[in-house]
Amino acid sequence: MGGEIGAGAGGGKGEPVDALVIGAGPAGLMAAEVLARAGRAVVIAEGKPSMGRKFLMAGKSGLNLTKDEPAERFVAGYGAAAGWLGPMLADMGPEEVKGWAEALGQPVFTGSSGRVFPVAMKASPLLRAWLGRIGAEARTGWRWTGWDGGDWVFATRGGERRIAPRVVVLALGGSSWARLGSDGAWAGLLAARGVEVAPFRPANMGFVVDWSPHMRPVFGQPVKGVALRDAAGGWHRGEFVVSARGVEGGGIYAVAADVRDGAPLVVDLLPDLTEAEVARRLAERPRKRTLAQHLDKALKLDPVKRALLQEFGRPLPEEAALARLIKGLELRQAGPRPMDEAISTAGGVTRAAVDEGLMLRALPGVFVAGEMLDWEAPTGGYLITGCLATGLWAGRHAAGWGR
Repeated sequence: MGGEIGAGAGGGKGEPVDALVIGAGPAGLMAAEVLARAGRAVVIAEGKPSMGRKFLMAGKSGLNLTKDEPAERFVAGYGAAAGWLGPMLADMGPEEVKGWAEALGQPVFTGSSGRVFPVAMKASPLLRAWLGRIGAEARTGWRWTGWDGGDWVFATRGGERRIAPRVVVLALGGSSWARLGSDGAWAGLLAARGVEVAPFRPANMGFVVDWSPHMRPVFGQPVKGVALRDAAGGWHRGEFVVSARGVEGGGIYAVAADVRDGAPLVVDLLPDLTEAEVARRLAERPRKRTLAQHLDKALKLDPVKRALLQEFGRPLPEEAALARLIKGLELRQAGPRPMDEAISTAGGVTRAAVDEGLMLRALPGVFVAGEMLDWEAPTGGYLITGCLATGLWAGRHAAGWGR
């Protein structure tokens, strides 16, 4: 692979660099390692003072690397992007991710939900081993600010610096968690060079709920053993947390994209019981037992579930209608939490803006990987795997450029 370097790379008077990777998250580090293994001299430029900050933050909740499930089901988790991400995930799917971690001295285990974690349950040992293996020059505190002719310009602690690379991989993240480096500031720079960039939207986020005062006693409590409905009518088992700001957590994230795009937020409070069974138990209430007592005794609805039922269902109806409500309670919400609070984002460089090797059509010699690309997936191992897979793919195709 080769060809002329376009407006995106090469041709400048700055420091000559063979291969430049901008961004030191999982996608960028994977691309850098692939380039280095192919014999390219790699420089990694990272805007923050240290590398892999969002990766390390993910490690604070155990570092869910991937999900152990059949390939077809795993790829389907990427929704509308499953078709074009499929070949990349075939090369770097759950089995490959597990092997990658274990090769770095970090054995993994699979939890009851199929989620795969390092035995150490944190990211720092894996990241240290990986950085020691990559074989690239790392420059932290180098924030990319744009171009000057053929030079890539960086703001550094020592002032402005310029690089004239032969090939570039961009892995700058999406537009959430700006304090960790993913601020989406690159979008305007690329758009000005003719790259199609879809607007950012929050993904894997909580939702604002304007609670009534009676909910305050249950703020901070988890809602366990429930299922949430997606736009297609499917149900997803999970749990979430009621907070003063609204609702958030893994169960919510599983349907967040659908709810963000207009679907109602509907929860089944008793997914292990049929509606008919719920109605039967409700009808058997002794005369001297209050409804609240009966919801506890007959249906085992804990205080937080009863509070949600009262919040969104009162005045509570008679048995048959109440059973339907318990099996499909709509949580009225006021929209997603702010994008910078989201775990990830949708939007970014569109599929049409890159070729089959993830090179920008408008900027020959410039490849893109990770959350910069317009794809989204739920939490549960899909996000990190997607970043590793696209980093591997972009790195492989970039390795042959300009040779």
